Amino acid sequence: MSVPFPEPMAPAQSRAEALLRYLDYFRDRLAVKLRALPAGEPRTSRLPSGWTPLELLNHLTYVEMRWLEWGFAGRDVRDPWGDQRDERWYVAPDETLDGLLVALGRQAAVTREIALSHDLDAAGAPGERWDGLPPATLERVLLHVMQEYARHLGHLDIVVELAGAPVNGE
Repeated sequence: MSVPFPEPMAPAQSRAEALLRYLDYFRDRLAVKLRALPAGEPRTSRLPSGWTPLELLNHLTYVEMRWLEWGFAGRDVRDPWGDQRDERWYVAPDETLDGLLVALGRQAAVTREIALSHDLDAAGAPGERWDGLPPATLERVLLHVMQEYARHLGHLDIVVELAGAPVNGE
């Protein structure tokens, strides 16, 4: 494990930095679990819902982009729902685990830049992401993204165990 668990008593320079440490940790655990899967398993669904581990990885990358870059920062993005086809998660046949992890890393850098350049109480930019409702604060957006990771990492634990890989990824 390259990113240590963000112990609650470890000093942080800000609340944003503390939240970002959790996101870094969750992203690291995601990568470790995905890399622990046997060959072929990242593209295999083991659940009735039909999603694959690669689709989950792609989904989480898009979650960060939708909530922070497109939503909070109000930036134009090419395809905010590019992780979906026919109301299901999607990964193109030519996409790889390594390539998707690089994309996650790039999105993580954008998330970090946005989070550290705004106050947590700042409201997001008005835009399409909010469906006409008042934009959420940065703190609420970061907490929402954190719960997405935490919930989906639990789902991935089940898939990893069903695939016969170590759940802790080590």
